[in-house]
Formats: sequence, C-alpha cells, structure tokens
Amino acid sequence: MSQPIYLSGREISLDDDSFIVTKTDLRGNIIYANRVFMQITGYRESELLGKPQNIIRHPEMPKGVFRYLWQEIAAGRECFSYVNNRAKSGDNYWVFANISPVFDLNKKMIGYFSCRRKPKAQAVAAAKALYQQMLLIEKQNPGDRGEKSMQWMLTHIQQEHGSYEKFILGL
Repeated sequence: MSQPIYLSGREISLDDDSFIVTKTDLRGNIIYANRVFMQITGYRESELLGKPQNIIRHPEMPKGVFRYLWQEIAAGRECFSYVNNRAKSGDNYWVFANISPVFDLNKKMIGYFSCRRKPKAQAVAAAKALYQQMLLIEKQNPGDRGEKSMQWMLTHIQQEHGSYEKFILGL
C-alpha cells in the first residue's frame, strides 16, 4: 500500500513572466528541467533527471485529464491544459501548460517538451469545477484509469464549446 501524499494546503503563485520548462523522453521521464521548475517544485536537478514527470502530480488532478493529454501527444499533436501540480513541500501550484511532441530530423517522435506559465484566475476556477466532476466519476469507477472521466469531459466540453482545444484556449 502506498503512503499518503502530503499536501500543505499552501498555494504557490508563479510570477507573471515566469516560464516552467521541461523535456521528457517518450515514457515521460525528465531529461531537462529549467531553474524555474526546480525553484517552484523544490527539487534539485539530481532528484529530477530520469524521474517520471508525474513526480509533481497533485492527487486532486483527474486521471482523465492526463489520459487525454497522453493520447494527444502520443498521436503527435500539441496539447494545452490547466494543471494543478504538487511541489516537494506539499504546496500546490496551477499552470497553463503547453505540451508538444519532439521529433528528430527523420520526423521520428523522440520525446516531449512542456512550457508552463501562470494561469488566469478565472481559467483555474473553470478548470476546478470541471475537475471536481471528473474526480467524482473517478471515485465511482476505481480502476478504470480515468477513461470514464475523460469521456465525460470530452462529451461535456463538446456540447458546450465544440472541442477541448476551444474550451481550454477560450478560458
């Protein structure tokens, strides 16, 4: 049984001009992290390199969001999302993330690049409302790895906004 994840209840806010940058291999293991990422998360470079990007996953982030993001980037498409992350201290911080596949000269996908910045407060509020419903679905469907919540999210967003991308970029 895994240990419970410590949450401090404190929220860190990124500076308006800060950009968090990471690069990962195809399995999501960190191969590069900029200083802003290390500063915000509280991890040293030696604690990050080779570790899965999900080292910063906040337990209040729906699995369905990550399922969708992985589906998109694995298919070679750029994706945007609002994400709540957890620092080493247990503090949390929200970001507006842009995740893109990285290709070599032969157009073979070799990894992923993520650039994150401070989100707008109203966008975080909208994301939180959506994510709360997704977390309820996940609680009712343990073990489905976020499939049902992802499907609910996509259906809900399509009815209201036309597409996931329009919804996210419109916030």
